[in-house]
Amino acid sequence: MARKFSEKKLVIASHNPGKVKEINDLLSPFGIDVVSAGELGLPEPIEDGDTFSANAELKARAAAKSAELPALADDSGLVVPVLDGDPGIYSARWANNPNGEDKDFDYAMHKIWQEIEAKGQNPEGQPAFFTCALSLCWPDGGNGPHIETLEGMVQVNLTFPPRGDQGFGYDPIFIPFGEQITFGEMEPTEKHFISHRAEAFDKLVNACFT
Repeated sequence: MARKFSEKKLVIASHNPGKVKEINDLLSPFGIDVVSAGELGLPEPIEDGDTFSANAELKARAAAKSAELPALADDSGLVVPVLDGDPGIYSARWANNPNGEDKDFDYAMHKIWQEIEAKGQNPEGQPAFFTCALSLCWPDGGNGPHIETLEGMVQVNLTFPPRGDQGFGYDPIFIPFGEQITFGEMEPTEKHFISHRAEAFDKLVNACFT
């Protein structure tokens, strides 16, 4: 049985403002005092796991240990079957452009378009999916950390050029199955109902918050 969260304060183990805001919005009904790793000045650990869950767990564990508070971490990425699953767990690294700029997702989205074309395929409408792993870690003092991890996934079709200025990351090229607009064109409240992160969060809430 999953451990229930009863604490009043939680660290979001992320330095990504968009991700922090989205997770904070999802947590708002629970009256939890939320602070981000960036606000606390916590270092960003090296993400050397080989799965989304492994990376989420190492980030949650590092933040919980440094802050001595429960920590919630997310690891997510875009999986494009025609690219043999890339960028996958390296989705954030694909946004590091050759000029040295980190988290340039305009560059990353253009790179995906180029890589699909290089395969002799049409980028428009290509099926893909976005996966999110959420890990909640309690530091637990001398007993060692306790971690609960849940995953969510949303199926999408890719569209180019990118559309919309809502959201963050790859949102402007995702059209979720059954929708006509991208995550980048959706209001945050609409995205929260159907995103990969929302699905993982629903599982986490059912396991640990209710």
